[in-house]
Amino acid sequence: MSAIPSYLLPDTSSVGPDGHLIVGGCDTVALAAEFGTPLFVYDEEHLRARCREAVAAFGSYATYATKAFLCTAMARLAYEEGMALDVATGGELHICLSAGVPADRLVFHGNNKSSAELRQALTAGVGRIMVDSFEEFDRIENLVAEGLNPPSVLLRVTPGVEAHTHEYIATGQDDSKFGFTVSTGLAHQAVERAEKSDSMNLIGIHAHIGSQVFRAESFAQAVKVLGEFTSPLGLRELVVGGGLGVAYVEGEHAPTITEWANVLHNAVDEAGITASIGIEPGRSITGAAAVTVYTVGTIKHLEGIRTYVAVDGGMSDNPRPVLYGSGYEAFLPARASAERDLTARIVGKHCESGDLLVREASLPSDVAVGDLLATPVTGAYGHSMGSNYNKVLRPPVVFCRDGDARLVVRRETYDDLLGTDLG
Repeated sequence: MSAIPSYLLPDTSSVGPDGHLIVGGCDTVALAAEFGTPLFVYDEEHLRARCREAVAAFGSYATYATKAFLCTAMARLAYEEGMALDVATGGELHICLSAGVPADRLVFHGNNKSSAELRQALTAGVGRIMVDSFEEFDRIENLVAEGLNPPSVLLRVTPGVEAHTHEYIATGQDDSKFGFTVSTGLAHQAVERAEKSDSMNLIGIHAHIGSQVFRAESFAQAVKVLGEFTSPLGLRELVVGGGLGVAYVEGEHAPTITEWANVLHNAVDEAGITASIGIEPGRSITGAAAVTVYTVGTIKHLEGIRTYVAVDGGMSDNPRPVLYGSGYEAFLPARASAERDLTARIVGKHCESGDLLVREASLPSDVAVGDLLATPVTGAYGHSMGSNYNKVLRPPVVFCRDGDARLVVRRETYDDLLGTDLG
């Protein structure tokens, strides 16, 4: 197979005169030498460009879905570029507030927010609460009765739209743990409950059909259903969530944020919706912005079976292949333009046969122990879903821009593993 396709690499990527992959003006081989591997390398300009694209299409209603990738530097970057940020736990809320994001630019999601988390949000003055259940109505009312200010809320509804994606990340079908179902009448009951309550200000409706969705028409279908539900309510906001897919492997193609926006705006116009439209992209902001760099530790050629290439990371820094069967490409960043004529299975270092990163990877046939190996499109749901399984250390994160490499998350240490261990 030919060299890694450029459209799977971060925006500012190039190949230096020595064949090394350059991201944000920084040599990835030099970065690996300085910071070690595994290492998340982000193209900061790529991140900022996607944020600006979303804001250009949706203004202040463009909201970054922090679950895709969150650290204080990322929260600050998204806010600086004009985005609001959504959070789904007290931990995500704490990170964003610690980054200096104003509370009124935060949106609080979650299908089972605790009273403690809601108290944290209301005390901080979070701009929007996405109410997901009748129990949550009770919790908010109890907190307001204690003296906290009534929040502005949107109701999360399930529109009954089947997104073409993995079942674990499909959320818009009727059979879902999220929201109030339109078809069963629960959504209408939730509207009545919210409108009658003095403990909240109902300002809109929210829906989300799933993640890693390639068909923009699926979002248009959701808008049509939501239009029929929301138009009689006269609410001022309608949020259609995120979920726009990104290409992970050669041959895949996904709509841009601008193309997605055009489909949504056309669908809104056709449905006669007058509410302001909001979106919550995550993966499409960060996914293609990063590559993960590893070091090859062992190579096993099993004659007539397959070749295994083991690296110094694995399911602890990218669990998506294990969870969803997700596909990735791979290449050698020291020889970024090299032909990839060997088919191999790239696996991690964990004590699991299922610990694989790329099931059928194409690599140069002369790949050797000690080589750097990179997987592109790892900017979303790698760092954020990472773990300490087998007590491995979580990798560092570097933001690269104009030749400057900025360490924004340091590598964990063995002492960090003992930080909560009381013995």
